Amino acid sequence: MKNEKRKISVKNMVCNRCIKVIKEELTKNNIDFLEVDLGIIEFDHNVSKKEKEKLKNILKREGFELLEEYETVIINKIKSLIIEVIHYEKQKPYSQNFSEYLSSNIGIEYSQLSKLFSETEGKTIENYIIRQRIERAKELLIYNELTLSEISYDLEYSSPQHLSRQFKQITGLTPTEFKKIGIRKKLDTI
Repeated sequence: MKNEKRKISVKNMVCNRCIKVIKEELTKNNIDFLEVDLGIIEFDHNVSKKEKEKLKNILKREGFELLEEYETVIINKIKSLIIEVIHYEKQKPYSQNFSEYLSSNIGIEYSQLSKLFSETEGKTIENYIIRQRIERAKELLIYNELTLSEISYDLEYSSPQHLSRQFKQITGLTPTEFKKIGIRKKLDTI
């Protein structure tokens, strides 16, 4: 039992800055941890009730939330994996097949994940993926370093036209119109 790893899920931990803040706070408050990743804090020991309360307070102070309900943990893991792949991975490991990617990383059949996500979030996993891709496209458009064709290729769209259609459906603007105004959302609000 001593070497068993324990993971605690954290809501709203969706970027590298979030990870940095959590690591700094854990270190500052003398809480031993193995690793902090998107949506997860990993320990090499069982976290006591006292440690968990301290952790809850630290997280709350920094705008995060400790997740304890099974369903909430699964939803958070789905979102974290999608955000990590779309926003931070250079090599896309899913090749347009998120269902297999999510199922293999979470260890639950995709049909169960899909049902739970839809019931809990009021939208499908596919819709969430599209919204994250569009948010990434917005980011890349604002940087103004890639063409729309390059962005569509990077986000694994079948064509720039397909990206443009989805972009307009989600934002109400064409990519060109968006470039002129350049407003993005926070990843944890999508």
